[in-house]
Amino acid sequence: MTTEAPVGRRQQILEALAHELENNPGMAITTARLAHAVGVSEAALYRHFPSKAKMFEALIEFAEETVFGLVRRILQEEPEALRRCENILMVLLGFSARNPGITRVLLGDALVGEHKRLWARVDQFFNRIETQLRQVLREGEAAGDVSPMAPPGATANLLLVIVEGKMSQYSRSSFERSPLDDWSEQWPAVAALLLGR
Repeated sequence: MTTEAPVGRRQQILEALAHELENNPGMAITTARLAHAVGVSEAALYRHFPSKAKMFEALIEFAEETVFGLVRRILQEEPEALRRCENILMVLLGFSARNPGITRVLLGDALVGEHKRLWARVDQFFNRIETQLRQVLREGEAAGDVSPMAPPGATANLLLVIVEGKMSQYSRSSFERSPLDDWSEQWPAVAALLLGR
């Protein structure tokens, strides 16, 4: 009999949770169902995660690490504000497209009935994105790269609303309509808003 490393089992549990969230929208994911999907006992689940809330928290942490790691790279490598905004939005849309189960967590529909700490964590995730966009727009305005039709704070919020709307549409369509659908045609209209045209 082989024993799996704890990190491997933790990862397996999180992948199973994300899979269940993707394939069973609207259904509550019980620990019994999750344990069955992983092929372990409920007690084994609790050895790796003391609660289901901690499992959701780990999915949110994965989203944070992935998205903000890529955002940091964009800020280091791309000097132009318009391209920075485009790439940050693309990171969010691409992450959502590749992680439908986690998209449900980020949108909050998988968190119904869960601890309010999780809702606050998701809110913090989107607030960080909005803050970063606002900062990029302020710097771009100062450099003359962009001239938004609205103040940077309002424009950053609008950009985030667009992305969240596309993510929500993806979830509502049972993950049939990708958040990346039509984005190449939509981006020029969004860019015009940022350029003040």
